[in-house]
Amino acid sequence: MSYATLQDLIDRFGEDELIQLTDRADPPAGTIDETVAARALADADELIDGYVAGRYRVPLAPIPAMVTRLACDLARFFLHDDLPTDSVKEAHQAALKTLREISAGTVKLQAAGVEAASGSGGDVLVSGPGRVLTSDSLKGF
Repeated sequence: MSYATLQDLIDRFGEDELIQLTDRADPPAGTIDETVAARALADADELIDGYVAGRYRVPLAPIPAMVTRLACDLARFFLHDDLPTDSVKEAHQAALKTLREISAGTVKLQAAGVEAASGSGGDVLVSGPGRVLTSDSLKGF
């Protein structure tokens, strides 16, 4: 299950841009190459899962709208093999920053059914030397 679809990419960036980014046929076919787009979306999914797996169960279900937006921005960057525009680079850097914040717990995903990953329960274990002052050693004082 992908966090974004080809249609999400088309809705955000337009069909013309996606044709330019995915049509690698020689001569160009003038259509979106769905295989190329799917590879970029899969790369985005893998990156997102890598960041959020410490906080949430992956794959995320249901998919928060924020995650769909992040997946689109990451996939668009991946589709620019070389020379992405400044706006594409900025969107990519912003997406990575958001993923780091999700990973650190600064940003929380808000969606029904998206649960935190189970951990140790937050218990802290401490070890050290035995007690110096006990009721037995203090007898007579």
